[in-house]
Amino acid sequence: MDMTAAKAPLAVQKKVPANSNRKLEFKANDHVVYPTHGVGRILKVEEQEVAGMKLELFVITFDKDKTTLRVPTMKAKAVGMRKLSSPDTVATALNTLKGRARIKRTMWSRRAQEYEAKINSGDLVSIAEVVRDLHRASGQPEQSYSERQLYEAALARMAREVAVVEKTDEPTAVKRVEGMLLKKAA
Repeated sequence: MDMTAAKAPLAVQKKVPANSNRKLEFKANDHVVYPTHGVGRILKVEEQEVAGMKLELFVITFDKDKTTLRVPTMKAKAVGMRKLSSPDTVATALNTLKGRARIKRTMWSRRAQEYEAKINSGDLVSIAEVVRDLHRASGQPEQSYSERQLYEAALARMAREVAVVEKTDEPTAVKRVEGMLLKKAA
């Protein structure tokens, strides 16, 4: 019994400075990127008791997926949660689209895994590489179903972040991204 009483104050002492740093990094109404879900908005920071421990959590909503996620404030960086990309990073990602597609000559299943990993990395330039590599111009052969699914997932993830950074809506951002792809083809 004495050991639990001794541990509790120590945990509370460690928790306070860590949380005070996290609060400065992300706050309510901030747009953030969660690697596996894309762009979301922090609704609030709340405290919940989980397994007998009080945890401070970011409550993040993803409107497109109609999903709400709770991330412990102390784990936000560890899981890869980040602020939106800077306009410079968005410009770099859009310029990546103009580049030549780099398609490895490996089995599709291996490439699909690599593309999936890039999409879920949350890195905008990596997502742009997937969009570039899987894009098919009008004169090219049809995509397989799985190629199309990965392309659309990457395109949607990229467009959402571009839309929020450039303060436009998602359809406008999709047109902007597809326009950059067409510049490559021309």
